[in-house]
Amino acid sequence: MIDVNHQIDSVQRQVGTRTLPAGKARVTTISQTYDASVEDVWDACTNPERIPRWLLPITGDLRLHGRYQLEGNAGGTVEECDPPKGFTATWEFGGETSWIEVRIGDDPAGGTRFELAHIAHVDDERWKEYGPGAAGVGWDSALLGLALHLASGAGMDPAEGAVWAGTEEGRRFMTLASERWYAVAVAAGADPEQARAAADRTAAFYTGTTPA
Repeated sequence: MIDVNHQIDSVQRQVGTRTLPAGKARVTTISQTYDASVEDVWDACTNPERIPRWLLPITGDLRLHGRYQLEGNAGGTVEECDPPKGFTATWEFGGETSWIEVRIGDDPAGGTRFELAHIAHVDDERWKEYGPGAAGVGWDSALLGLALHLASGAGMDPAEGAVWAGTEEGRRFMTLASERWYAVAVAAGADPEQARAAADRTAAFYTGTTPA
């Protein structure tokens, strides 16, 4: 049994922008503190035997300048690596390239803080249509998987995860995550009405329902 409310409340979310050589990029940042050591969190995020237990099966060369491929999802190149503090990699999916930055460190309040920033060139129209939740809700699911794995050492088969996402509990998780990304977007200056419509479309996508 997953405590959906507790997991949603345990995650911090933020949106912003960054200027890259190719122009302005949107930055979606998500973080959570885990009751685990820095070394354990680092190993869970970089060990090809553990990554499938909370994310997806992975192949490739998981070291600096090596390429990786998540089964049925993104692939890319490891551009920076600073064990056990973090890494940066390209995130190549659907013919587009974005970037992820993972930072791992001690939380002053105890435990280890995991933070992931997803940096992507997203045009205004697409951002207006789906908002930060388009990527954010997916990352919420990843942090849930990491939380379950770090707490138990066990893993969830991707097929089982897909089944859970279609349950009432799974749909509630996706809906609540989308609501939190809506609130973050409004706090960052988005028009509330546009952000509401975007969040509804994102929630509908993840839950397989029709937008209200």
